[in-house]
Amino acid sequence: MSTSLYVAPAQVTILPSTPQLKAMMSIIRDKNTSRADFVFYSDRIIRLLIEEGLNHLPVVEKAILTPTGMEYQGVEFQGRICGVSIMRAGESMEQGLRDVCRSVRIGKILIQRDEETALPKLYYAKFPPDIATRFCLLLDPALATGGSAIKAIDVLLEYGVPPERIVFVNLLCCPEGITALLEKHPRIKIVTAEIDEGLNEKKFIMPGLGDFGCRYYGTNH
Repeated sequence: MSTSLYVAPAQVTILPSTPQLKAMMSIIRDKNTSRADFVFYSDRIIRLLIEEGLNHLPVVEKAILTPTGMEYQGVEFQGRICGVSIMRAGESMEQGLRDVCRSVRIGKILIQRDEETALPKLYYAKFPPDIATRFCLLLDPALATGGSAIKAIDVLLEYGVPPERIVFVNLLCCPEGITALLEKHPRIKIVTAEIDEGLNEKKFIMPGLGDFGCRYYGTNH
């Protein structure tokens, strides 16, 4: 599927394709990029994604006084935030969230493919006890088939998090993954850096960037 013909649903926000972002995406997609550069530029992109993700959280008006004694009509965040990373690649995005949200609580979900059923299976979930009252940024670098993200959202809903309070933040996704996720969870918001052409026969995003977790942490497949 050509992304030039693909129109993303209203629930999807794509970062503006600025020269800076395009250059950074070119670096992390390049198979010859060193691990140090991959981590550095991935972290920069993650920071942009987190900032955009926060823009989708509600605010309320707030008037404050400046040091000059004049009033400024501003806003403040409404409610508390929780980051939830899908282990292990999603953990690479935690620092970007901590950089912009002081003392933010972070939960973790471990989902792996079941050898017998080939379906995503939950192995571990640890959240703040009050997660049902928080706005959740779900963190995972890629949205391919959507299986892991759908399962992670299922778990958050089981813990009482309203779907409209979940924002799924990722660096890269494809039309197939977006369609699968929104068919199951249409009230979820997605924030991404780029949408690729689609999946190949092995269910890898194309043109993609390889295995994000392996490249970020310097491990083999």
